[in-house]
Amino acid sequence: MEILTGLGLAIPAGLNAYIPLLTVAVVQGLGWIHLDQPYALLGEWWSIGLIAVLLVVEIVADKIPALDHINDVVQTVVRPAAGGLLFAAATAGDGYVHPVVWVVAGVLVAGGMHAAKATARPVVNATTCGVGTPVVSTLEDVVAFIMTIVAIVAPLLVAGVVFLLGVFGIRWYRRRASLSRS
Repeated sequence: MEILTGLGLAIPAGLNAYIPLLTVAVVQGLGWIHLDQPYALLGEWWSIGLIAVLLVVEIVADKIPALDHINDVVQTVVRPAAGGLLFAAATAGDGYVHPVVWVVAGVLVAGGMHAAKATARPVVNATTCGVGTPVVSTLEDVVAFIMTIVAIVAPLLVAGVVFLLGVFGIRWYRRRASLSRS
């Protein structure tokens, strides 16, 4: 279960690092979940406050065309790091696998999601003259929040989400490959 929770938290971290971080921090602070040390620091009031401020900055910056690109450049480090932290935090009680393995897994998952987002966003900006940016950004935020809640409350559903992402990814790759051959 912990692996599915970690995976389910790393995926939305690739879209918006602070939504899953803040959600986990708040539920940890409220005592609804327990994170082992050193991850329990997420639930401290100062940590929750800092993440909340960063979330507001991220939400605003991601809704403005051109500024969203600068934000994506900055987030190239933050989103994968958040994914690694969240994956490791979710699997910390495992004991069978070294935490670095989970950090790397989270970095790769969140980094892959971030790469897909950062690649698609300029296309959205160009094809909609920037009008689609706030719409797509809001949709990403909603998906990140829902996925975070699912990862915490019903981690088995994460397997279905991963399956759907895989199907979508394969179809997208095949379509791009067929278009490039034409």
